[in-house]
Amino acid sequence: MSRAMPVPEYTRRQSLIAGGLSLLGLTSAELSAMRAASAAPVAAKHRPNSCVFIFLFGGPSHIDLWDMKPEAPAEIRGEFQPIATNVPGISLCEHLPHLARQVDKLCLLRSMTHRMNVHGPACSEIYTGREYFGPPVTDQATPQDWPSLASCVARYGTQHGGLPASIVLPWYSQFVGQDKRIAGQTGGRMGEQFNPFLVQGDPTSSSFGVEGLSLHNDIPAARFQQRRRLHAQLSRTTNRVEGRTVSLSDSHYEQAFSTIETAGAAGAFDLHREAAALRDRYGRTKFGQSLLAARRLVEAGVSLVTVNWDDDSRFDKVSPHWDTHHQNFSKLREGLCPPFDQSLAMFLEDLHARGLLDSTLVVVSGEFGRSPRIGLITQNGMTEKTGRDHWPHAFTVLLAGGGVRGGQVYGATGSTGGYVTDNPVGPADLAATILLHLGIDSHREYDDQFQRIPQQLCEGLPIRGLG
Repeated sequence: MSRAMPVPEYTRRQSLIAGGLSLLGLTSAELSAMRAASAAPVAAKHRPNSCVFIFLFGGPSHIDLWDMKPEAPAEIRGEFQPIATNVPGISLCEHLPHLARQVDKLCLLRSMTHRMNVHGPACSEIYTGREYFGPPVTDQATPQDWPSLASCVARYGTQHGGLPASIVLPWYSQFVGQDKRIAGQTGGRMGEQFNPFLVQGDPTSSSFGVEGLSLHNDIPAARFQQRRRLHAQLSRTTNRVEGRTVSLSDSHYEQAFSTIETAGAAGAFDLHREAAALRDRYGRTKFGQSLLAARRLVEAGVSLVTVNWDDDSRFDKVSPHWDTHHQNFSKLREGLCPPFDQSLAMFLEDLHARGLLDSTLVVVSGEFGRSPRIGLITQNGMTEKTGRDHWPHAFTVLLAGGGVRGGQVYGATGSTGGYVTDNPVGPADLAATILLHLGIDSHREYDDQFQRIPQQLCEGLPIRGLG
C-alpha cells in the first residue's frame, strides 16, 4: 500500500484554543512573572490520580517480548531467549534488559483478548473500550466511532491548574497514505468538540512546543489581562441580550486564557527545563522525550496523558511501527526494543523516584498481539515467512503504579501463547479500570449524536485482584 505523509486534523475546539493563544500572547518571561505561583508541581499530599496510556501502534509481539514460550516448537517460540528479571520466576525477552530491572514495578497482564484483527477497528476497541460498531472495512476514524477514553476524560475529567484534563502526544496514530487518523481517537459520536488536546510535533526538536504557545512578545501582561476582562464583559453582555447560557466557545476561550497562563508559567511543555543528562537517560527519541513530557504533565496535574508510539518506520509499507509482518526479529531487536526498553524503564524509575507512581497508573498496550506461528497468515496477505500476522485472541498489557501491585503476572495463555486460559480481560474492562482510577463514573451517560440515544461511557467492569 502506498502511503504519504499524514495530514494533521484540527477540530473546532482546538482551533478556538489555538486561535485564542495566538491572539492573546505573552513572552515566557511575562508569563512566569504573572503566574509564578503556578510554576510548582501539584503538591504530593494533594496529588490527584493520573494515568499515562502508552499505545504501541501496530501490535507488539507478545510471544517474543513478555509472554515467551521457550518450550514451544521453534516455529512458535522464535529466535529470542528469555532472561531473568528482578522478580524471581518472571522472565522477559533478552532484548529488554533495562525493563527487566523494573519488573518489581510492573504487572504483566497476559490475558487481554478481543476478536478484531483489523488495525483500525482493533485500535478503536483499545482506545475506546467498546466493541467496534460496524464491519471492519476501514482503518480510519469516522463520525460514528465510539468516543475515545481520552475524549471521555477531556469531557468528564477534572482539570487541575488550568491545563486540559486529557492530552495526546506527539501525534494521533495514523497510517501514512491515509488522510484521516486511525479509528477510535476522537470524540466520535459524542462530538468532535470533546477531542483531547493534541500536542503534535517532534519532542526531540529544539522548537518542540504547543502551537499557539509561541506567543507574540509585544503584548505585556497588563494588556493580556485587559483582553481577558474585555472578552468576559462582551460574553456576559451577549448572553444577557440573547438570553442564553455560556456556550462551548465561551468555555474554550476561557480554557485558552487558562492554558496560556498555566502552561506558560509552569513550563509544562518545556523539556528544556530538564537536565540534559536526564533527557539522555530517557533517550533522545520521539518516544523517550514524549514520556519525559508525560511525566512533566503528570506533575502539573493532567489526568490522562496518551503517548502514541511514533518512529521513522511509519514509511515502511509492509511493517510500520510494531506491525511486524516481515523481519519480525530483526525489527524488534534492532529498531523497536532498544528505544522502548530504555525509555519505559527510565520513565518508571523516574516516576517512582519522584513519588508519582502511587498516584499514576501506567498502561502500555497495542491493538493486538502477533500470531503464535511465524509466517502464518491470519489477516494480512503481505505477511512473510519472517514475520508474524495480527492476533487479537491473546496479548499482553503492561500495568504499573496507580495501586497495581508490581512484580506480578495476571492471567495466562496456553502453551503456544495463542489463547487465554485464565482471567480473560477485554478492552471494556481495561477502560473501566482506568476510569475508576481517575474517579470518573463509567456508568455516566452522554448523548449519542449518531444513534440519538443515551450511552454509557463504558460497559466493562474494573479488573479485580490487581492490588
